[in-house]
Amino acid sequence: MDINKEYKYYIDNQKELVKKYNNRVLVIVNQNVVGDYDNEEQAYFASKDKYGLGNFLIQKCTENEKGYEATYTSRVRMVYE
Repeated sequence: MDINKEYKYYIDNQKELVKKYNNRVLVIVNQNVVGDYDNEEQAYFASKDKYGLGNFLIQKCTENEKGYEATYTSRVRMVYE
């Protein structure tokens, strides 16, 4: 999957998507919205087994450039001895 295509779909269709999904968290697969959720956690757990990790985009749907931001977190812990 090319995540850039999914993100470009969101940017190109943002105005129309906001009309339908304002302030919802979208799951996008193959340039289609396949789900909308209250938060990122719900979107992740509903999609990871259905589509497989790395095969979907989770995107907050907002009407301004704030929706262009992305935050990535990891549960990896580094231990130095």
